[in-house]
Amino acid sequence: MPITELLRRNAKLSGDDIAIVEINPRVENLTPVSWRDYETSESYPDDARRREITWRYMDEQANRVANFCLSRGIGKGNKVAILMMNGLEWFPIYFGILRSGALVVPLNYRNTRQEIQCCLELTQCDALFFGTEFIEYIADLDEKSPSVKHLIFVGRNCPPGTESYYLCVRNENSIEPQIPISDEDYAAIYFTSGTTGMPKAILQTHASLLSVCLTEQRNHGQTRDDVFLCMAPLFHTGAMMHWLGSLLSCSGAVLLRDARPESIMSAVSEERVTVAFMLVPWVQDILQAIGNNSIKLEDYKLDQWRLMHIGAQPVPPELVLRWRQYFTEQLYDTNYGLSEAMGPGCVHLGIENTHKVGAIGKAGLGWQTRIVGDDALPVKQGAIGELIVKGPGVMECYYNDAESTAAALRDGWLFTGDMGYEDEEGFIYLVDRKKDIIISGGENIYPIQIEDHLRILDCVKDVAVIGANDARLVETPIAIVSLKEGCTCSKETLESHCESLPRYKRPRHFIFDEVPRNPTGKIEKTRLREKYRDINSSK
Repeated sequence: MPITELLRRNAKLSGDDIAIVEINPRVENLTPVSWRDYETSESYPDDARRREITWRYMDEQANRVANFCLSRGIGKGNKVAILMMNGLEWFPIYFGILRSGALVVPLNYRNTRQEIQCCLELTQCDALFFGTEFIEYIADLDEKSPSVKHLIFVGRNCPPGTESYYLCVRNENSIEPQIPISDEDYAAIYFTSGTTGMPKAILQTHASLLSVCLTEQRNHGQTRDDVFLCMAPLFHTGAMMHWLGSLLSCSGAVLLRDARPESIMSAVSEERVTVAFMLVPWVQDILQAIGNNSIKLEDYKLDQWRLMHIGAQPVPPELVLRWRQYFTEQLYDTNYGLSEAMGPGCVHLGIENTHKVGAIGKAGLGWQTRIVGDDALPVKQGAIGELIVKGPGVMECYYNDAESTAAALRDGWLFTGDMGYEDEEGFIYLVDRKKDIIISGGENIYPIQIEDHLRILDCVKDVAVIGANDARLVETPIAIVSLKEGCTCSKETLESHCESLPRYKRPRHFIFDEVPRNPTGKIEKTRLREKYRDINSSK
């Protein structure tokens, strides 16, 4: 069953209920705006701090988008890209593309103009919905991506050569087109984060999308009474797929377009959020704000906030322990996933296993896991190997990339590139990305172990450990450390703290710098290696 059926169901059963509230704290206009204002405006007002859409209007607008696509000759087998910042329009556009039978292709707006054009060229997209922030990206699109025949502008004052989303869709029929869609039909092409080069295109089916709905709702127990807080970029599976739990449970959601601690806490309080998906940097910022009294928990209504969960990267246990010191009654969960496995949930800790914080959990609903060696055979319990997963959300392939597909998919198993081990109770712990392991003098060093050790220090906000070139040992670990605001710390203090580590694991250098993270919160170690890999030869 395609997930568009769930949207139709929600519109029928709870049409007047608010599906999504968008909040942009940086906008000064406090007048609330509903989707009904779209009917009397050339463009849906985007200058309000709070906007909302009901299930019925989302469903109707999705039908209009689908009929618009079909009127332009876009249907089954075609591909339609979305290049937009987070906003309410995202949802009817996404569902409308699916209802037309076309594949939806979300694009990473953090990518460079060249990368985006390469993604469009690789997937041969027929149309592009784009927002105001990306007008310059389409300047030479005819030359760079000739397959894109239709440019639909989601904003005010259409640039030349484009069509207005609001005007086009308003003139279309709101009755759902009867396009037959099966579970096996291709539904979406998502992209990897591109941390090791150009992003790879990941092909997924409608069955994969539905499996995420089931997994997410099962993992976090959403009911119609829940309100989900979403802040991560919708182009990434880690955001959209978490929201699919709300779609299945027909519950409300808040799309917050600001990740400052005060904005997060205000949204949770004012919108009565019950479930929030967070990234490590946001949790770090909130804890720091609580610690320096710029946020006082008693100023907010938080009794309804029942669950906070983190994913997208290994979660430092110390971070969760500090969080639970302040939010003592709140449930916690860890989700592990990757875009090739349709986002979160293939491995899941579970709210009943908080005593295992530090583990990513066990196989999720309908999933299987193994820890294997270089020969792809299972290793002994407790031994480190590569995590491989098999289940309903595994990608069909890397689109137009047979070589990479063959390397990642073997007999239905997805080789994740994440190294970990399984304890005596079957819980999986990650030790690092395979590509991030440091081999120093023949010894394997797993940076996460050193990073977690350094995060114990109160002054450390974030840390990344990478390998630097070394003439004698090939590589040696170095640590890039970001300090909390207002804190001081010497390199000697860090060195002293690391004396409890085996000598070969102790960082050769400590560098005070910002730790760069991508939109999903993962440390961009490629950037750090480019900047610091030759530091040993420069000293």
